[in-house]
Amino acid sequence: MRNGIKQLPKLKHKTKFFFTISLAVILIFLFSALSFAAILNPPRAPELSGTIPLPSLTLGVGQADSPRDVALTLQILALMTVLSLVPAILLMVTSFTRIIIVLGFVQRAIGLQQSPPQQVIAGLALFLTMFTMYPTWQQVYNNSLEPYLSGNINSQQAWDNAINPVRNFMFRYTRQEELSLIISMSESPRPANQAEVPTQVLIPAFMLSELKTAFQMGVVIYIPFLVVDMVVSSVLLAMGMMMLPPMMISLPFKILLFIMADGWNLVVMSVLKSFTNVP
Repeated sequence: MRNGIKQLPKLKHKTKFFFTISLAVILIFLFSALSFAAILNPPRAPELSGTIPLPSLTLGVGQADSPRDVALTLQILALMTVLSLVPAILLMVTSFTRIIIVLGFVQRAIGLQQSPPQQVIAGLALFLTMFTMYPTWQQVYNNSLEPYLSGNINSQQAWDNAINPVRNFMFRYTRQEELSLIISMSESPRPANQAEVPTQVLIPAFMLSELKTAFQMGVVIYIPFLVVDMVVSSVLLAMGMMMLPPMMISLPFKILLFIMADGWNLVVMSVLKSFTNVP
């Protein structure tokens, strides 16, 4: 009798456990059945009522009514192609090349491969480019874009007024050696003045000059960090720790040196001072 009374709570707990399991199985079965029915008979999307038209886009090749339509289509394709290349062209004829290379030298001289990220470096270079090129773009807007939108000048005059400030900027920072090299490679007659230098010759000469200037600044940036690496390597070699990578030890010292010298301000100030037309 006592054993039967003691087993009643155990039977009660077992019954409650089996009841819970059975209820869970039934719920899972019902959910699976409803999901299967929804897959077999998906609900239809409600039809839109009203007069709001839905836009549609159609691309195709049709027959032109006249040669003028063909010429207009080719002009649109050429314009789209040029517009896709405009960002790269604008970056190459501005101070962006020098700034992005110098900032990349700073990142690699310290030894930081992913910090700061490349997006941050490119963004900083882009905004510094906007800062240094502001006087040039202001001249382009005042002499070309604004009069053209007002209808005071035609498209050819607007192009001439827009390209002249950009050419003056490129001439200011183009070295004579690179310009002579590109002129000789193009086999064109030697120009008598800057106005006779073609733009397609000036742009590569300007880019070569910017690369040379940026690498010269990068070497100057590398020297202090190279000294730190040499000192750390000498100390480790003298202590007999030849298996310990010197970069692992020198990295904190280079970061500390860069912070104590206020490196970012020095680098940005040096880059901006290398352009004499900053506002």
